[in-house]
Amino acid sequence: MQLAVLAADFTPGEADSLRRAMAAWKRKGGLGPFHDRLVGRMVDKGYEREFAESVFKQIQGFGEYGFPESHAASFALLAYASCWIKRHHPDAFLAALLNSQPMGFYAPAQLVRDAREHGVEVRPVDVRFSAWECTLEGGCAGASTETASTKAGVPAPTSTVPEASSVLAYRAVRLGFNRVSGLSQAAAERLVQARDSGPFAHLEDLTRRAALDARDLQLLAEADALRGLLADSASAVAGGHRHQAAWSVAAIDTRPTALLRDMRLREEAADAFPEALVPPSAAQDMAADYRRVGLTLGRHPLALLRSQLDAFKVQPAAVLRHLPHGRIARASGIVTHRQRPSTAKGTVFVTLEDDTGSVNVIVWPTVARAQRTPLLGATLLTVYGQWQRHDDANGEHAVTHLLATKLVDHTALLDGLVVGSRDFR
Repeated sequence: MQLAVLAADFTPGEADSLRRAMAAWKRKGGLGPFHDRLVGRMVDKGYEREFAESVFKQIQGFGEYGFPESHAASFALLAYASCWIKRHHPDAFLAALLNSQPMGFYAPAQLVRDAREHGVEVRPVDVRFSAWECTLEGGCAGASTETASTKAGVPAPTSTVPEASSVLAYRAVRLGFNRVSGLSQAAAERLVQARDSGPFAHLEDLTRRAALDARDLQLLAEADALRGLLADSASAVAGGHRHQAAWSVAAIDTRPTALLRDMRLREEAADAFPEALVPPSAAQDMAADYRRVGLTLGRHPLALLRSQLDAFKVQPAAVLRHLPHGRIARASGIVTHRQRPSTAKGTVFVTLEDDTGSVNVIVWPTVARAQRTPLLGATLLTVYGQWQRHDDANGEHAVTHLLATKLVDHTALLDGLVVGSRDFR
């Protein structure tokens, strides 16, 4: 603004308009109308046109990437505090992020997987224990104190829970009812309030005391939040599972009159479930977890597909990360992110996740244009390409990615499992 006033005779109002145009960096051409005014007036005042043009280009260049210093300082403080909490209290960090959804770059499933890899136990939604939000439960044995960080000479994370001699005492994260898609907060709070007066004896007791309707019960059954209650109940034959829960909630009368409220509607244990009511398969459980909770605490989807993916000679992320630079490689994974920054000139960055970790994929513009359909449409993507590895000076940390040459959509192998990705297109 000062330069425009002194070198181009801008009025204070014109200089402020120039500032606002620079701040509108997402709107291309915002500085265009100021070119003739700034350059022309500088030339009229005796400056060389070449110099005036270079000044305008500098202003224009800064407008494309400049960021207010006050904002930068604020973000730096938030980033530092977040990193500290994640490093020393990953249990609290995970619970806070899950309770703040929807937000951020990573989906809940990825946040949970990362926390579990760092020694945090994550427990499922359960009508016996869960609150509306995700909570921390008493100390649990996390990971061995000899983690990768301690081997590298970095002190082990501290915790507010007293630490045993051989394990990290992170608290467990209990998933809350807010993870159950479709369940209202009012229903969940009624459930918690009823539970505070005493544990539920059985499913009918839960329904009556929490005033749940048929939809509430169905959602809890689909989220597998009734498993523990069924297992504790006399109506359970051999532990609870989703199919038993669905069968049980279908028999509950959620519209009782005053007379029916005092009657016993629950069937005896021996006749509670038909013999053909078999437990769901791992794939069925996984699909139901993603559909109703948005994540699974069971096996990763690709763990069930590993034998099928082996036919394509793909390598898990854990193997790829040790490959030398320049090696031809193949990777398969669920697409968790797609990014196409405006400054990347058409290059697309994709993140794949398998049962052993994640792989960063770079898709150059020519490949992106030629293989647009699998690139933008695949949930399970197989990538053929060249492995790139750049180690730091000490050889301790490496930046790795796969340069894509061929993309194959293998979504059909997921057999209908829907796993969302975070796309910036």
